[in-house]
Parts: sequence; C-alpha cells; structure tokens
Amino acid sequence: MSANKSTGLNLIFPTSTKIRLAIIWLVVGVFYFFGDSFFGESMSATAAIFIFITLLATIITASFGVVKEADELAHKLGEPYGTLILTLSIVSIEVILIAAVMLGPGEFPTIGKDSIFSVMMIIMNLVVGLCVLLGSLKHGEQEYNAQGTLTYISMIILLGGMSLMLPNTIIGIGNGAFSATQAIVLSTLIVVLYGSFLLLQMKGYRHLYVQPKKGDMEILFAHRNHSNEVTDEGSKAETPGNKREIFIRSVVLIAMILPIVLLSHNMAVVVDFGIKAAELPTVLGGVLIAVIVFTPESITAVKAALNNETQRAINLCHGAFVSTVGLTVPAVLIIGLITGKTVLFGISSTETILFLITVCLSFLTFSGRRTNPILGIMHLVLFAVFMMLIFNP
Repeated sequence: MSANKSTGLNLIFPTSTKIRLAIIWLVVGVFYFFGDSFFGESMSATAAIFIFITLLATIITASFGVVKEADELAHKLGEPYGTLILTLSIVSIEVILIAAVMLGPGEFPTIGKDSIFSVMMIIMNLVVGLCVLLGSLKHGEQEYNAQGTLTYISMIILLGGMSLMLPNTIIGIGNGAFSATQAIVLSTLIVVLYGSFLLLQMKGYRHLYVQPKKGDMEILFAHRNHSNEVTDEGSKAETPGNKREIFIRSVVLIAMILPIVLLSHNMAVVVDFGIKAAELPTVLGGVLIAVIVFTPESITAVKAALNNETQRAINLCHGAFVSTVGLTVPAVLIIGLITGKTVLFGISSTETILFLITVCLSFLTFSGRRTNPILGIMHLVLFAVFMMLIFNP
C-alpha cells in the first residue's frame, strides 16, 4: 500500500519538479541572505548583467513550472476554477508586494495606478493580441463564449473607469485623489462587485466561462449540458486520490509562484540600475517588472490559445485585469487611509485615451463568437504605441 502511495506521489511530484524547486529556492535563498552585498553603488555593469541573467533564468524556470502545474489543475478542476487559481495566486502576491512598498518608508502615491495601468496594457493588448493572432493562425477562426467574455469587458470598463478615470473629474479634490469617505465607499463597492462576480462565475453562471463545444446554434442549450459535466467532474474530484493530487499540485504551484514575486524586487533593482546607466525612461522599470510577474499567466494564456482553448485564454487575460483592479484598488485605498499616505489613482490624458481605445477595441474583438487574426494585430499595434509613448512621451 505504501509503495502505491509512493508511486502516486512520484507521478504527481516527480524528481524533475523537485530538482527545479530546489534550484529555484536556492537562488532565492542566496539573494535573501547575501543580496545586500550584491547591490550597491559599487555594483559594476558586468556584475549587473550577470545578476540579471541569473534572475531571468530562474524566473523563466519557475514560470514554466507554474504553467505545468496550472495546466494540470485546470484539467482536474475544470473551468473557470483552473484559471481562477492561477490568476488569484499571482494577483494576490502582486497586491502584497504593493502593500509592502506602501507600508515601508517613503511616498509612492501612484504605485497602485501605475501597476494597474501597466497590467492593463500588457495583458489586454500584448498578451490578448498574441493569443488571438497565434491561435487564429494555427487553428483558423476560434470559438469562445461571447456572453461570458463580454461580462469580463463590462467589469473592466466599470472597475477601470471608476478607479482610473473618475478621480480626475471629482469636484473639489481632483489631481486623481479620493476623499476619505469616497475611498471607503468605493473600496466597499469594488469588493462587493468583485466578490459577486466571482461567486456567480463559480456557481450558477459557470457555463458562461467554459469553452463552447457545440455549434453556434447549440450554445444556447449548453447550460444544461455543462451542468451535467460539472456534476461528473465534481464526483470525480471527490475521490481521495484526486483530492490529494489537487492539494499537492496547489502547494507546488504556490511554491513556483512565490520565487517569481520574491525575486522581482531584486530584478527591479538591477533593471533600475540598467535604466539609469542607459538613460532610459524610469517608467520602463515598472513595465518590465509587471511583465515578469505576469509571465506565468501570459505563457499559460498563449499556450491555451495554441491548444485551441480560446475561452481559457480569455479567462486568464481578462480575469487577470479584473482581479488586479478588484484586489489592488481596495487594498491601496485602505492602506492609504490607515497610514495617512497620499494615494493618487487618476491617469493622465494620454493614458485615458489609451484606456478608452483598449476597452473599445476589446469590445469589438470579442463582440462576435470567433476570433480574427487582424484583431490580434490591432491589439499588438496598440501595445507598440504604448511602448513608444514611454520612450517618447
């Protein structure tokens, strides 16, 4: 009996995964205990390059581990649970990082806004563009669940508009800030809205966020079929073996995600050093770190599109931004109230235009039931414009 358990554990947690985790956490340990001696004013360009390559290789290794475990969990749990685990894990840790910066010394009034807007441009344009383009080129027009996808976009418009655009127009405050009362009410409303969205997505309306397997005319009748599938999957997940595997893979997933976030701070130091040395725009550092933190989710989304799992790619991309706003805005506003630090959420006029173009293009991209490669190219062009404005504002 114990031999069977050992064999099952090795299948779930093979030697290759153990070695990967050991190497990754060894690097984390080295930078945690000796990182201060690596970084400083005396750091040379050669040392910075070596550190950057080491960190990048470690983060990429962890990212592929995250992708593997997320794929396994997605198939075990079904949608949208599989993507929710990955999305909430990454976004929650990102929120913890932002909170740690705000609770530390110094003033960072725009850290919440900068993080949210960078994630939007990266996920909604770069990653979505790659998913739509590459998936369409490989499989032709790909089907997805339009009703669930448009619900995501509606959440993005509402949450993003209230958080990033509304602060600039409030009479008597302006400058992108909320009053104490407004911050409390807005945080409460966002938490209630986001919680309601997750509850409905996981329960009564789960069928809106799964890949349609029928023809267009049969999608309307898919709810009953998916309800039966949910029951079957649920009974399958109830077996002790499956429960144990899900638990182990969830632990391994978190163990793969944590190093990415923990090392992102060290990566930020090296990137800032390189940006200053090369006299590049400082905002580029935040964009690069956002790319690194969301690398596992981005890789998983592109892989899903290439596997003709378009709805899963959509869940990952749009769910990432909805979760980012739904968790980051309340956390940052409440921390600002508790610490008395200034919090600014209003975006600039240029960022406002990019925001509006992004949500309009997203709505048009997913207003039908099939993808189109030219729409993917449009999203990539918009991301290129965003990057251009960073270097030439």
